[in-house]
Amino acid sequence: MTSLKFTLEYPSEIPSAPDDFLLPDVVRAVATAAETAGFSAVALSEHPAPSAKWRDNGGHNTLDPIAALGFMAAATSTIRLLTNLIVLPFHNPYQIAKSLTSLDILSGGRLITGVGAGYLRSEFSAVGVEFEDRARLFDEALDAITSIWTDPATPVSGDGWAATSELWLQRPVQTPHPPIWICGNSRAALRRVVAHGAGWMPLITPKVFASVIRTRAIETPEQFSEILTGLRADLAATGRDPDELDVQIVLPHTDLDDAAAVRAAREYLADLRRRGATWVVIHVDGSSPEAAVDYIFRAPDVLFG
Repeated sequence: MTSLKFTLEYPSEIPSAPDDFLLPDVVRAVATAAETAGFSAVALSEHPAPSAKWRDNGGHNTLDPIAALGFMAAATSTIRLLTNLIVLPFHNPYQIAKSLTSLDILSGGRLITGVGAGYLRSEFSAVGVEFEDRARLFDEALDAITSIWTDPATPVSGDGWAATSELWLQRPVQTPHPPIWICGNSRAALRRVVAHGAGWMPLITPKVFASVIRTRAIETPEQFSEILTGLRADLAATGRDPDELDVQIVLPHTDLDDAAAVRAAREYLADLRRRGATWVVIHVDGSSPEAAVDYIFRAPDVLFG
């Protein structure tokens, strides 16, 4: 059985984290610590216009993920750079494909493109996109970006946008394109994984939180296992190898000094690994940059040793 790879959720995305995590020297120090400690990826999410209500009810500080991951790429050499996630309906496919391609080129081929449909209605309004169109726009963008990456010269078009002649675009470093990981628990998300996804990012969470982010609930490892078994069968039915699918789950923050909490976390991770998880997102101590770095260096041995 292969070991889980682990992803650092950049600590600015912890609701209680101080603004220190937005400082360039801190971003650099945390990213390099994660690489040195053996983390396989570092991740940031996208919120271009989050509401104050969202921030006051469990939201967090945000950086543009492509800009921040590009900054981290310059400070590191091997750690993968995960957008967890880009909200594709916010973007013109050509513009976001160009930004992601640039990140893949400048990082030497380390991008993992985590994508989702989005859920904050006020944020859609702020960027000028109809909230009710998000599923259709998501599917359109997935088709378009895949085409742009694999056949960049051939023009593609969609709702309100169109390339009208042969194009000259740089290709990503990774071939045929950077891996696309799809976030979400819905049947539509699973369909997108089968059509486009090298990875699936489910959310094992209570119904109350699942309803907030507008996806169906996966509340237990047993539910996760059942859905993943079906997804793997669907992949095989289309001629894809289910064993090549990456599956990233999230581990809630664990106090590394609490023996019972560590034991429970290790049992939980071992169970989900047996059920098919291949990556896990780690939430570190976000009380200060120093505490985060200390957690980063301790976590691999304590949680996975």
